[in-house]
Amino acid sequence: MDGTLVDTEPYWIAAEYSLVASFGGTWSDEHAHAIVGKALLDSAAYLREHGRVDLEPQEIVARLEAEVVAAATASPAWRPGARELLGELKSRDVPCALVTMSYERLALTITRQLPAGTFDAVVTGDQVDDGKPHPEPYLTALARLGVPAEYSVAIEDSPTGVTSAEAAGCLVLGVPHHVSIAAEPGRVIVGSLRDVSVDMLDELVARR
Repeated sequence: MDGTLVDTEPYWIAAEYSLVASFGGTWSDEHAHAIVGKALLDSAAYLREHGRVDLEPQEIVARLEAEVVAAATASPAWRPGARELLGELKSRDVPCALVTMSYERLALTITRQLPAGTFDAVVTGDQVDDGKPHPEPYLTALARLGVPAEYSVAIEDSPTGVTSAEAAGCLVLGVPHHVSIAAEPGRVIVGSLRDVSVDMLDELVARR
């Protein structure tokens, strides 16, 4: 979701800078990019260590999330081609799951702005024991959809998400945005969701 469907990463980064500054610490874009796509509690632990934020991880997550929810409600910042691809997938009856390390509150902020039934399943960071890069989020999504991994395509914008999806057995379509994704055998990388269609996804699965 964050960085793939909606460009909420700047909201997260701004919230990180603000929180770290309130504790007299220093932050950088390098630190911010190091936690893109990771489980929020892992990101919070990173903030405690590198930003010297003297709060429990759960409180760090709550403070960051509150700022991001407010920003995403006011301006969801959809990525180019995202809503169009989701609409085509729905019209072609392709089962879809949203797999995000954001918590349910933020995920609902985004999904409520889409037509009902856009996603057949939603997996959020507060619904799994192990977040990305662990495969559990994608394995959970596959189970909820009732779809074998070999017939699925995971669309991801970060190396952390790519690792999670590939570990679950999914074919990965990378759409890098704030951080780069390395080219690897069997991995497809495009510049924008505007370049993606259901026919293209069908072809990728068939070729596999």
